[in-house]
Amino acid sequence: MLRVALHYTSTSCSLSTAATPCAPFTPLPKLGKKWSEYQGLNYWSGLLDPIDDTLRAVILRYGQFVDAAYDSFDFDPSSPAYGTCKFTRASLLSGRGFTGYRVTKFLHATCGLHLPRCRWTPSPRSTWIGYVAVCQDKDEIDRLGRRDVVIALRGTATCLEWLENLRATLTCLDDCGAGDARPMVESGFLSMYTSGTATCPSLQSTVKAEVARIMRTYGAHGEAPLSFTVAGHSLGAALATLAAHDINSTFADVPMVTVMSFGGPRVGNRSFRRRLERGGTRILRIVNSDDFITKVPGFVVDNSKNNNNNHNNRADTPWGYDEVGKELQLRSGESPYIFKRDVATCHELSTYLHLVDGLASSTCPLRATARKMFNEDFWCGKVGIF
Repeated sequence: MLRVALHYTSTSCSLSTAATPCAPFTPLPKLGKKWSEYQGLNYWSGLLDPIDDTLRAVILRYGQFVDAAYDSFDFDPSSPAYGTCKFTRASLLSGRGFTGYRVTKFLHATCGLHLPRCRWTPSPRSTWIGYVAVCQDKDEIDRLGRRDVVIALRGTATCLEWLENLRATLTCLDDCGAGDARPMVESGFLSMYTSGTATCPSLQSTVKAEVARIMRTYGAHGEAPLSFTVAGHSLGAALATLAAHDINSTFADVPMVTVMSFGGPRVGNRSFRRRLERGGTRILRIVNSDDFITKVPGFVVDNSKNNNNNHNNRADTPWGYDEVGKELQLRSGESPYIFKRDVATCHELSTYLHLVDGLASSTCPLRATARKMFNEDFWCGKVGIF
């Protein structure tokens, strides 16, 4: 299976006390009581083709939360802080236009591979992978229609994470089910999600603990509804799917949980998809049809454009992968601004944001007013494969 090494060539992100945005900030209109529609209450019925302008702004905004996770990560292997966050919780979102949000928790993921300790060990086992941010500002809460909680996760950035991605066999998610009914997910993704060390709790345990704390603080008796949006790109999209499943299956009376998946690979089998659907997890899978990473790992028998949501004809086997959620399909080949067609370019987060910004409908894949969002200040090398 093809993998591409990450090349990070940022020209605008530097080691400073406050983060500098690498993407034009996308403001949201007032959502009010319609917020749940844009979070997938009706599975985005009537909003995708042609794409609703408010939904476009919502998708771009969550993409920019993920962009902030990339910008905040120390990619430099020669740095003493390699694999950590370059900013404090207070400064991570400052200057990016995310008014009213406060980062409440940093998230780390641990590689489950146990390599021998030696001088050439390529990267730390545990690295910073994202954050949790809670909307705190009353005016912003009124505008959004609820208290928004964002869990943002970056894609692959270290050699050990890259090695985890190679573990593409399916493994049982838990002890539930038997035979063909067993939910199964990709081994490497599950390892990254559940592994921890004596000094670094697993991503799974950290997410669940922080969600529990937020629900206690702002739950049933809060002044505004609560929602959780788990957004990720590439590997981060796969981990976001696992985290959303965990939140919905762990907590009683959980608020709406939505996944914004940018360029995510396949995660699990048909039983896993059914588990997600029964749990009410809303997943919007934003896919560039020219992005190879969204077509791996594993196989799906019926994966034609006209049957993206038809699972009846696919291989009825626990060992085959199945697509999850609702798909928003993009095509990088339609953009006059994208000159390269290589795997890395088609998978870039910046490519995805540009295509979402320009998308009109399936028959008009790019508006004439589309912004060139990946200029030299924005093309920050967020490949994250995968």
